[in-house]
Amino acid sequence: MTIELTRRHLLGASLAVAATATVMPKPVLAQEPVTLKLSAVFSEQDIRASMVKMFADELKDGFKVEPFYGGTLFKQGTELVALQRGNLQMGNIAPQDISKQVPEWSVLTSAYLFRDATHVRTFFASELGAEFKKMAEEKAGVHILGPTYFGARQVGLKPEKKISTPADLAGVKLRMPGGDAWQFLGEAIGANPVPMAYAEVYTGLQTGAIDGQDNPLPNVKNMKFYEVMSQIVMTSHLIGYDLLTISADVWNGLSAEQQAKIQAAADKAMKWSEDQHIAQEAKLVEEFKAAGLQVYTPDLEAFRKFANEKYLGSDLAKSWPEGILEKVAAL
Repeated sequence: MTIELTRRHLLGASLAVAATATVMPKPVLAQEPVTLKLSAVFSEQDIRASMVKMFADELKDGFKVEPFYGGTLFKQGTELVALQRGNLQMGNIAPQDISKQVPEWSVLTSAYLFRDATHVRTFFASELGAEFKKMAEEKAGVHILGPTYFGARQVGLKPEKKISTPADLAGVKLRMPGGDAWQFLGEAIGANPVPMAYAEVYTGLQTGAIDGQDNPLPNVKNMKFYEVMSQIVMTSHLIGYDLLTISADVWNGLSAEQQAKIQAAADKAMKWSEDQHIAQEAKLVEEFKAAGLQVYTPDLEAFRKFANEKYLGSDLAKSWPEGILEKVAAL
């Protein structure tokens, strides 16, 4: 009798424990933040480094953005391959790098295509821009969040020769980044392009290895190129922008909510950076004049005409979508 009661008691207790176990909620494990390593060639002092910080702060709940500046993680021009191989999650990469793999993109690297920063942003937000972004995702494996404007490129020279038209740049050794698209850009404004690493430009100007360089004014300030130049010719031959990108594999592995959060953070940070660059460009014109440099605008129509003829007569234009110049101009 006692044994039977004890057995019944134990059996009831076991069932009660089992029942309790089935209804008690399981402990919720904290989800690990998604790590996004981001590679950029600009320095930590660059406005765009502050842009990345703003982007990271907006994503601090759910994501961990790890930025690497100055090409310390991946050298300029190698970020795209790193994204494709899964060695990198995000990069601020040049459209010229995409054009190496997607020939149609070379039109987006051509001189005088875009009028200003707003035009660039409008293009990438348009249906036409969506087509190019889709092209990059399908053929290069990267999802583009948007353009990161860093200033219109201007010609800075050590010689005091006055430049009015592209003919005046004939024989001028103008440093341009390496790569066919960049070198052709130098030819398209009439100069003799010379490939040289960004970090070597100051010394190149100082020693006479090059006569000049082309960069947006904020870069000229950051790198102190103005110390070894006599003039800045406001050619505005290329609206400088890179692209904030994320690996397509990483992007497609995120939820719609996560994607929306990243895009919103990117939009906010990129617009802030754009505004900062525009304000600094206007300020630097006066600052460089005060420092003794000649700063003036040449015959821009002559430069546009010369560049347009060079591009349309090149092999690059053969890959351009029909009517693309007119479509971009109409935006």
